[in-house]
Amino acid sequence: MLTGSADPGVLAAGAATMKSFDVESLRLEGVETLQVFCETRRADAEAFLPPALHPTLPPALTWTAHRVNESPWGPFSMAHCRIECRSGLRQRGFLRGGFVDNPEAAAGLSEGWGYALAPGQVDLQAGYHETRLRVEASGAQVLDLSLEDPAVLRPQDTHFVASMNLAHTPNGLRLVQVEAEFEVERAERGRPQLRGFDAEGWHCPGLEPTHPVAALLARGAVTLPALRFVCRPDVLAFTGSEKVGGAN
Repeated sequence: MLTGSADPGVLAAGAATMKSFDVESLRLEGVETLQVFCETRRADAEAFLPPALHPTLPPALTWTAHRVNESPWGPFSMAHCRIECRSGLRQRGFLRGGFVDNPEAAAGLSEGWGYALAPGQVDLQAGYHETRLRVEASGAQVLDLSLEDPAVLRPQDTHFVASMNLAHTPNGLRLVQVEAEFEVERAERGRPQLRGFDAEGWHCPGLEPTHPVAALLARGAVTLPALRFVCRPDVLAFTGSEKVGGAN
């Protein structure tokens, strides 16, 4: 069984800090979400994951961007990159890097759900023929991708995977399980096109995307939930999972 080989202490550089697990769920209305799934080269895929997680075969990553018009922190746009993996038997995405254009949103998402997001310009533009995402940080472009030739997709056919966000928590360094809930009102799928990806900028040095597989655009409510579980990053989820907050 393949498991991650990265040192959790090294991965923790730049990780979010959470003072408490007692975060209330947050419902965000009218969110536009773009998700692009891409296969990557096999070599050393496990080197991007902590020992608690299992790499997928073939290895893959997902970029996800949200444009939020209303929130407790005001409007914001964010984008993050995750390595596809499993925690135990469940499909998950391990957060490697992300950007957001609102400092208050960055702080709230970090403290509440363990998202480590750097300042950046996240431009998500949905059009009739194309939805395009461009991300810039420190004056340089770090991502340029799009969904092209969109076709209507039934909302019930959409699928989103929970995140595992590495963060400093009251229990120590932990993988924070964020099971965002999507109430999709309208969805489109299309041909993914990757024009530019700065692997270093997303904390994925040497990672080479090879084959964009799928692209999805969804509109609707997104709920960031109250936390239920965290996991030690150094042991498998079967032994390292811990109940937190109001978990049953």
